Amino acid sequence: MRVLMISDTHVPHRARALPDQVWREVDEADLVIHAGDWVEEAVLDALTDRATVLAGVHGNNDDAAIRSRLPEVAHVEVGGLRIAVVHDTGPAKGREQRCDAHFPGVHVLVFGHSHIPWDTTTPGGIRLLNPGSPTDRRRQPACTYITATVDERGLTDVRLREVTRTGAGRR
Repeated sequence: MRVLMISDTHVPHRARALPDQVWREVDEADLVIHAGDWVEEAVLDALTDRATVLAGVHGNNDDAAIRSRLPEVAHVEVGGLRIAVVHDTGPAKGREQRCDAHFPGVHVLVFGHSHIPWDTTTPGGIRLLNPGSPTDRRRQPACTYITATVDERGLTDVRLREVTRTGAGRR
C-alpha cells in the first residue's frame, strides 16, 4: 500500500493550490495523510474527492468549518500498522518522550506545524514523521512531502520528496 504524507498546505495563503506534483502523488496513493493547516476548506473537499482514503486532522490555522469536519487527532490502521496523525507535537526538545507518553500503542505518528521535515524513532519505538510543507518551505531548502509503503514488514521505503518549483500551485 502506497502512502502519501503532507501537512501545512496553507492554501491560498502560501500557494494558490497544491502543486501538480502533489496531485500526481495523491492519484498514486492508497492512503493520503494530511497533518493539518489546510487553511482553505476547498483543499479538504478536493482531497476528500480525489484520495482513495484520506486521514486528516485540523491545525492551528484552520477555521471553524475545517475544525468541525476533522479531529485534533486521527487514527488509522493499515495492515496491522497503527498510525496516528496530529498537527502539533510541541517543541523538538522532549518530543520523543512526550509522544511515547501521549500515543501508547502507536507505531507511526505523522505530525506537522513546524514545516521542518522530521524522521526519528522514540525510545518506545514510535516512528515520528513530519513531511514538512509542499507549499511553504519557510527556512527549509525546499518544499517537501513524504511517500512510504506499508507492507508485511510495516512502514518501508520512507522517502522525503522535494517539490519541484514548476508546479502550477506555486506563487
